[in-house]
Amino acid sequence: MIHSTAIVHPGARIADGVEIGPYTIIGEHVRIGRGSKVGAHTVIDGWTEIGEECQIFNLASVGGTPQDLKYKGEETWLRIGNRNIIREFTTLQPGTVTGIGETVIGDNNLFMAYCHVAHDCIVGNRVIMANGATLAGHVEVEDFAILGGLSAVHQFTVVGESAMLSGGAMVAQDVLPYTIASGNHATSGGLNTIGLKRRGFSPEVISSIKKAYRLIIRSGLRLEEAIARIRQEVPMSPEISHFIEFAEKSKRGICR
Repeated sequence: MIHSTAIVHPGARIADGVEIGPYTIIGEHVRIGRGSKVGAHTVIDGWTEIGEECQIFNLASVGGTPQDLKYKGEETWLRIGNRNIIREFTTLQPGTVTGIGETVIGDNNLFMAYCHVAHDCIVGNRVIMANGATLAGHVEVEDFAILGGLSAVHQFTVVGESAMLSGGAMVAQDVLPYTIASGNHATSGGLNTIGLKRRGFSPEVISSIKKAYRLIIRSGLRLEEAIARIRQEVPMSPEISHFIEFAEKSKRGICR
């Protein structure tokens, strides 16, 4: 189901059931999985792999040259999973050889209009990026995170699982899992309690996360001291273990 005005390179690999709209351009090294739909005037280029049942809306730019002056046309990849929704004017770009060589996007994500995912980013599963949300290069966004409209994330920053960035947040440090960050420069504004309840977190787990959060963000303790207190005082669970590991691995510092 390829529109007669679309230009699809003979080398592109298009699976069964793919729909390609009018005036769309598909490059030589593109692979598109079964059941995906590509809207009118979209450009998909570079070494780009798109999974099954994705919806790419009009005028998106997927797999174009990364906005990195060091990039010289090397084979680097943009890998997109299944059932992603990519709305109008969104730009998703591949990795670079000075990074990890690929940009990786998981499954079931929503990129609203005008979103940008730069080179060498890793985006997990069930992430929502609202209109105009922007990731600089080398950013990692964990599962279930929500990035508010016009928010921006600095290079090499990590946004934790089920974290939420308020609209317009300018994020320059890592955002702990399960928390909310807002402002310019962004600071921590509590737990994403509603998001955790929607995911089915038990009251006991939420209570434990609250205790761990207070120790790291509100106690005034050094990070190492706060983590030691968490291990002593907070019941361990997979969620608390992830919370601690995230804090320990942070390279840019924690958004407080």
